[in-house]
Amino acid sequence: MQRRPKLTLIPTKNPSEASLSFLDLLVYSLERMRNGKSGRTPAGMPRDRYFAIVLFIVVWLTATPFALRQKAAGTGDGLNPILQYISTGWDTLTRSMSNCDSVVDPKLAEASILYVPAHSPVPDVLRQLQKHCKVEVRELPVSITGPGQVTTNITPPGLLYLENSYVVPGGRFNEMYGWDSYFIVRGLVEDKRIALARGMIENFFYEIEHYGTVLNANRTYFLTRSQPPFLTSMILAVYEAEKATGKDDRDLLEKGYQYASKDYEMWNRDPHQAGETGLSRYYDFGNGPAPESLKDETNFYRKVTGFFLLHEAGRNYISVLDATRGEPDAGKAYAVAVCDIANTMAQPDCEPTRKVSLVTDYYKGDRAMRESGFDISFRFGPYGAATHHYAPVCLNSLLYKTEKDLQKISEILNRKEDTRRWQERAQQRQERIQKYLWNAQRGMFFDYNLDTASRSTYDYITTFYPLWAGLATQEQAEAVRRNLEVFERPGGLAMSDRDNAVQWDYPYGWAPTQLLAIEGLRRYGYNKDADRVSYEFLSTVAENFRRDGTIREKYNVATRSSEAHVAAGYQQNVVGFGWTNGAFLALLHALPPEMVRKLAAEQTIRAD
Repeated sequence: MQRRPKLTLIPTKNPSEASLSFLDLLVYSLERMRNGKSGRTPAGMPRDRYFAIVLFIVVWLTATPFALRQKAAGTGDGLNPILQYISTGWDTLTRSMSNCDSVVDPKLAEASILYVPAHSPVPDVLRQLQKHCKVEVRELPVSITGPGQVTTNITPPGLLYLENSYVVPGGRFNEMYGWDSYFIVRGLVEDKRIALARGMIENFFYEIEHYGTVLNANRTYFLTRSQPPFLTSMILAVYEAEKATGKDDRDLLEKGYQYASKDYEMWNRDPHQAGETGLSRYYDFGNGPAPESLKDETNFYRKVTGFFLLHEAGRNYISVLDATRGEPDAGKAYAVAVCDIANTMAQPDCEPTRKVSLVTDYYKGDRAMRESGFDISFRFGPYGAATHHYAPVCLNSLLYKTEKDLQKISEILNRKEDTRRWQERAQQRQERIQKYLWNAQRGMFFDYNLDTASRSTYDYITTFYPLWAGLATQEQAEAVRRNLEVFERPGGLAMSDRDNAVQWDYPYGWAPTQLLAIEGLRRYGYNKDADRVSYEFLSTVAENFRRDGTIREKYNVATRSSEAHVAAGYQQNVVGFGWTNGAFLALLHALPPEMVRKLAAEQTIRAD
């Protein structure tokens, strides 16, 4: 359970008003007014009215995030600069279809195209956009009712229309991303930006209705895949935040229930079924190289080919081309020659050059890895090549959470038969996760390899997902907690304990997995561990913010640095950053008050 700091009205014994903060003075004045000891009311104002005004101001201040009041608490600037950065960052990172800059894709060189659903009227706002921004608005070639209907690239690629404004991860992005948005929504809720969060959820409903599923992001080249399912978690986060203010929004639950139930089914039928396990897997309906990788990840597939040629684990992903089949089935061909090492000025001798390519199954795995959100890791084999051959801990934990959320929503909506059905589904998945993914000897949850019918041995931070979802037993949670040392570093939790020079492995730590792991620990009562790890990560983010004034998408938790040295794949460390901002606020809000004060004091002292 989260411990939220509260403002308590404590009688004060005649303090020096010069030494009081504004908030302290209000509390002191309110206390004296309540006890009938103050005659200092504005001329002509009744005491009761003055009391009501002061009470309103105190309540308003109490409603703001606790850490925002650090300056009033006497810690100097403390956390105020980073919290101000986050607060103003929501606007900086907000995109809208009425804004010319929002429809440009900086990752591609093509002209800006904005696509609307087939046979849909073009909204007036897009007519103005087309007129003033030199943006072309087109209809999609077909109506889309489910994922995978569009399996080839739409040319030219473009942005997919969404009705509401949304927050993007960082400055170089203009798309609303699937799983990023959950952590962004969490931050928006903490910062009382409920309307913006609600609009993003409505955008996901629009995606399900018009584009077939919650998309990786609203780009045409993402019409073939989704991302980790957090939709019900977003719905409940906004619903519960609004309910806490007295608004019981059943309309959100009704609409959310319909769309989330539909989207859930995608994960529970072929090709997303994980063999005979009854569990689910990641799967992209597209073929060949992922379009965004060709722009974002310079020479990535060439580097992968070189690695596979030199490592036995990757040989099955290499196809040797010959005279009868000179062109690859997918992707590029690469030249390979074996030559002597030149020890003189003479030209070294070489064997005849051969052409090789990556096989189609590799590209399927690469695309599925991108649907997982963990691009790139070696967790599902080198460069994630076998992702679609695994039943993953993360996906199935999130689907269990979805089932429990839909059970809760149907209960609120008094759908008794649906409540029973979701409860049964959740119980079945929990039993299957226990059977296939739990390793009692290691005390961790592992992904299940469908080809070898065995659990992986790759230690990965997703072992904490079953704790966050609440499907682990107390004994399993204790075993996972004892394995914290596998992942814990000075700056938080590393993704794994293996350094493969890619961004979703050691030594990198990411805000979303920090939040899920820490909240998982809290769920089972391990608050001391949760507080410690949370402080490690929060202080890393704050320390780097002091240095360069930015928040990044990932951190090196071994060195507590934002420097990223990724050898292959996506190599930037983008400034922004949506999910780090959101996780920072959520983690800070759950931290005990004394640790928040310590963190704030540390920023002030070190800044001096």
